[in-house]
Amino acid sequence: MDSQTTAIINILNDPKYTLLFLVLLIWGLIWKGIALWRAAKNGQRNWFIAMLVVNTFGILEMAYIFYFNKKSTAVKKDEKTN
Repeated sequence: MDSQTTAIINILNDPKYTLLFLVLLIWGLIWKGIALWRAAKNGQRNWFIAMLVVNTFGILEMAYIFYFNKKSTAVKKDEKTN
């Protein structure tokens, strides 16, 4: 193995990076679960598929929850009042 590969392996074996990876994994799973649930509940199939396939450590999911989900909820409330 070359020195760069050895350095990467040593970094990945460091407990600090293992903890960081686990924190990012849990962070992303929480946001993904909430966003997928809301997309399914709102019948937004394209959002559901995009969030299921693309792993962004919660960034896409947070954008959906805080920006796009509110718009779809507001539209549904307006439709119910008419």
